[in-house]
Amino acid sequence: MTIELALKEAMSIPGALGATLVDYDSGMSLGSAGGGEWLDLDVAAAGNTEVVRAKLRVMASLGLDDSIEDILITLQRQYHLIRPLTARGNSTLFLYLALDRERANLALARHSLRRIETSLSV
Repeated sequence: MTIELALKEAMSIPGALGATLVDYDSGMSLGSAGGGEWLDLDVAAAGNTEVVRAKLRVMASLGLDDSIEDILITLQRQYHLIRPLTARGNSTLFLYLALDRERANLALARHSLRRIETSLSV
């Protein structure tokens, strides 16, 4: 699945507000869908890069021999999901998805991102 198609699939998840594929080495978005004035996906890509880097640093400091499946940030009106592309091995990419909390099913969204991750070709 291409990046464009993967982001289109992510936006079909109920409650999706915006999605982007990010390289956390550079903090740059490789593609995005949705968003708008109220959700700048380039800013989100850069900011969530810092979240992923921080968690990886903590895991290394703790000596954890594990990987991040996903990171969930819950806001009062939104869910923000960060899913590193670990299906690719040592990838430095992650999918970011912002969801409207009232319309989203968190379990379904996580399952859908997992499916998208395994199908994505970069």
